[in-house]
Amino acid sequence: MEREQYLVAIKPRMPEKRYIHTVGVMETAINLAHKYGEDVKKAETAAILHDIAKYADIEWMENIVRDEKLDERLIGWGSELLHGPVGAYIAQSEFGITDEELLNAIRFHTTGRANMSRLEKIIFVADMIEPNRRFDGVDRLRKKAQKNLDKAMSACVRHTLAFLIDTKQPIYPLSIECYNDMMNREDSEG
Repeated sequence: MEREQYLVAIKPRMPEKRYIHTVGVMETAINLAHKYGEDVKKAETAAILHDIAKYADIEWMENIVRDEKLDERLIGWGSELLHGPVGAYIAQSEFGITDEELLNAIRFHTTGRANMSRLEKIIFVADMIEPNRRFDGVDRLRKKAQKNLDKAMSACVRHTLAFLIDTKQPIYPLSIECYNDMMNREDSEG
């Protein structure tokens, strides 16, 4: 499928504000893919589809997790975490996407994970820094993304975890593994 076909397919599944966000993520992911030598088409497709399940019924998503034998730890975490893995399932089952790296970029765009690929990092970062995002520190994250993808990814993960801690929300285990992985890589780089 081409960009316009994907955009037409996702638009009815989300409110206008989320659609605008998705277009912003797409444009940011394309920019980052060019900058960091990633497959632009893959980045574009993953960005367009990253929130396809964001507004799906939670019970339906939990049934997908059970039926497709996805990570059972997702049950009970709500749409915020379910929509990534279920979005990857939709990308595969409805759109015929079989590229595992592209599916992983959708699957882990909210939680992150250890050993993320460059494409996964691009989608994670693009989701956080797209032009419609407005939060304290977003401009600093945008600047980092233009200088070094790994440092931007690390800063985005730290920002997310600090937000979750400050608002007294639980942290999904993959996000902790992602943080630990990023810190270990920074330590080994000196």
